[in-house]
Amino acid sequence: MTMNMTLHTDKYQINMMYAHWVNGSLNQRVAFEVNFRKLPFGNGYAVFAGLARVVDYIRDIRFSDEEIAYLREQEEQYDEGFLEELRAFRFTGDLYAVPEGTLVFPNEPLLRVEARIFEAQLVETAILNFINFQTLLATKASRIKQVAPDDILLEFGTRRAQEADAAVWGARSAYIAGFDATSNMRAGMMFGIPTKGTHAHAWVQSHETELESFRLYAKALPNQVTLLVDTYDTLKSGVVNAIRVAKELEAQGKRMDAIRLDSGDLAYLSKQARAMLDKAGLPYVKIVASNDLDENLIFNLKAQGARIDSWGVGTKLITAADQPALGGVYKLVAREKDGAMIPVIKISGNPEKVSTPGIKAVYRIVNRDTGKAEADYVALIEEQDVKNGEPLTLFDPVHPYLSKVISKYDAIPLLKPVFLRGELAAAMPDLDQIRAYHRGQLELFWPEHLRKLNPEHYPVDLSLTAWQQKLDLIQQHKS
Repeated sequence: MTMNMTLHTDKYQINMMYAHWVNGSLNQRVAFEVNFRKLPFGNGYAVFAGLARVVDYIRDIRFSDEEIAYLREQEEQYDEGFLEELRAFRFTGDLYAVPEGTLVFPNEPLLRVEARIFEAQLVETAILNFINFQTLLATKASRIKQVAPDDILLEFGTRRAQEADAAVWGARSAYIAGFDATSNMRAGMMFGIPTKGTHAHAWVQSHETELESFRLYAKALPNQVTLLVDTYDTLKSGVVNAIRVAKELEAQGKRMDAIRLDSGDLAYLSKQARAMLDKAGLPYVKIVASNDLDENLIFNLKAQGARIDSWGVGTKLITAADQPALGGVYKLVAREKDGAMIPVIKISGNPEKVSTPGIKAVYRIVNRDTGKAEADYVALIEEQDVKNGEPLTLFDPVHPYLSKVISKYDAIPLLKPVFLRGELAAAMPDLDQIRAYHRGQLELFWPEHLRKLNPEHYPVDLSLTAWQQKLDLIQQHKS
C-alpha cells in the first residue's frame, strides 16, 4: 500500500478543485485561517502541536500515477485535463503558523494558508487532522505535567491508541508538553524521544517463582532493573522479593532502579512499599505507578500522600479519553477580487460560529512591568499601531464594555512564516528546541491561567479595526 499522503483529504475538496478547474477560477488567491472555538478538558489554555507533520505533508504532495488512476475510477468522471493538472500539482503558496509548543487560545488564528484556491482547498483536511489531534494530545499531556511538575512522566499509550500513527505522533505531542519518555520504540527512533520500559506480568508468570523471574531479569539487564511487583501479592510477595534482588544487586556493586505498581490502591500500596524499601536500606529505589492514570487520578493520589516518583500514563492520555476531539476549523477569511484581497465572512445562526473576516496577525501582549502576558491581540495585518508600540485598547469582543488601555508592553508576533512561495522559509526546530520553547511559554503566564481547576480566563482581543470590519460585513449581509 502506498505511503503517499496526497489523497489524505475529503472527496469534496477534490470536487471543489475540479469545479474551480472547470470554471477557470483555480488560480484565484485566497486566505484561510485555522482556529478552535473552545478549550478542551475545561483547561485554561491549549498547547499547539502538529506543525512538523503539516510541513512534511505539504512538502511531499505529489499526484503519482497511482493517485491519478484512482481518481480516474471515480463516479464523477473527472476530465483528463483536470487529472493532468493534478499531475503537475505542487504547493506554491505561503503558510504561516504559531510555533509548536506555543500556548494558544480560542478564536485566534493558529495557522494561515495564502495560496491559489486550487492548493488551499486540497490541504485543509490533512492540516486539521494533524493539528486537531496533536494539539489535543499535547494539551492533555500538559495538564498531567501541571499536577506532577517534579515527577518523571512516561507515555505508555501505544496499545490503546487509535492505530499506529496516533501512537507515535501522540508520543511526540506528549514529549513536547513535558513528558520525559515513551514506551514506543518507533517514536523513539523517529523523533529521538527517550524510551523506557520494564517487563510484563507474563515475564513473572513464565517462571516457576516470582523470585526466580526477578533474579533472571536482573541478571539480563543489571543496569536497568525495574520490577513489576503486583503479579501475585504486592506487599507480601512482590515487594519482598524485589528487596531481596535489590540486596543481591548491591552485593554486585549495582543498584535497582525502581519497582512498579500496576493495580490496587496505589496510594496505600505506594506508602507501604516506600516504608518497606526504606526499612531495608533502599531509599534510592523509586516507585513507578501505572493503571489508567490521568491528571485527575494523579492529583487525587498526591492529595492522599501517595509515595510515587514516576507515572506511566497510557489509555487516558493517548485517547484523550474525556474529550476525544479538539474541533479546530479552517475558514476562508479573504479572497482575490480585481487584483486585491478582500475580506469575507461566514455568518451563522450560532453566534460563536460567525467568522472574523480579513487576513490577521496575532500578537502576545506582554506587560513590561510584570513580564507576564496580558492578552493575545488579533489585528488585521496592515494595522500599524501595535507594531509601533502605540497604546492599545484591549476589550472583550463578546462584552466590549469590558476594556482597558495598555501602553507599556512588548508585542510578540505569533504567526511565523513556514512556507513562502512553496519553499520552506527557515529550518524547522528540533524536538528538544520545541520542548524548551514550550517551557519558556509557560513562564509568560500567571499560575492562575495554568491551574487545573477553575483556571482564570485569558483574553483574546480583537483590534477595534478588525472588530468594526466584522460588524460592517455582518450588517452588509443582513441588509
